[in-house]
Amino acid sequence: MGLGDDPPPAAGGAQAERAADVYLMQSRLDGSFDVGWTTDPVRRLVEHNAGGSRWTSHKRPWRLLGVERQPTRDAAKRYERTLKRSPHKLAIFKKRVLNRAANGRPRQVVG
Repeated sequence: MGLGDDPPPAAGGAQAERAADVYLMQSRLDGSFDVGWTTDPVRRLVEHNAGGSRWTSHKRPWRLLGVERQPTRDAAKRYERTLKRSPHKLAIFKKRVLNRAANGRPRQVVG
């Protein structure tokens, strides 16, 4: 299980039916960005800043710029994969999140 993954739900739960967020974080050290998905953006930020990931540990501290809510975990995983594979879509996502953050609205609900 990776750091972006959450433990499986209790018996009877449908893991894929819970909403999840796709987040944008920025390193305060070098200005680089990280995109991922989580069900708890604040917990994920704490994990990044605690050095819980090999890729992010040497770029601490991180700040959470914003999130976009996806209707399911599967949708969030697909959207994260799309953003990481498409520089154009990632640039649009960054611009949208940064514009919302500048206007004091860091979260958007999608779907």
